[in-house]
Amino acid sequence: MNKNVGFTLIELVVVIAILSILSVVALPKFTEISDGAHRASVESAGGALVSAVSLVRAQWLANGTRTAITDLPGYGEPNNVIDVSLDGWATGVNGNTSATAMTAAECNSLWEELITSYSLTASTAVGSDYLTTINSGDCRYTYQATADGHNIEYDPETGDIHTELLP
Repeated sequence: MNKNVGFTLIELVVVIAILSILSVVALPKFTEISDGAHRASVESAGGALVSAVSLVRAQWLANGTRTAITDLPGYGEPNNVIDVSLDGWATGVNGNTSATAMTAAECNSLWEELITSYSLTASTAVGSDYLTTINSGDCRYTYQATADGHNIEYDPETGDIHTELLP
């Protein structure tokens, strides 16, 4: 006698139904976790920028010179390429000490010097982690891994940094 080995049609239908139910429950949870990871990435980059800008200003204060300075001594050794404004806020790396004369390219260069982690990239062109633009005189770094528009803004006149996480 020949005995057939395999699954019955009912067994296959039950397995497909169980997998369908699991995918309906698990997929939204995975999406929430992914969104949370992207938001956390932007928040941590914003925190890193806050720390770096604060350290630049602290070095400017520690140096005791209350003027605009190109290539701030003591910060970013051995290069010392950070330029600061009259108020001690980072304004660039190419000799720009004016907080009101920032360009997207200058903001991008500033990001590259302040955020020394090579895992976070910024560029004035699409294709990096953050797209660098100017928004009302402020440096805006828009997160590119999602289309949500999460961004970090740096105001070189006041040193304020705002991380915006959009829904």
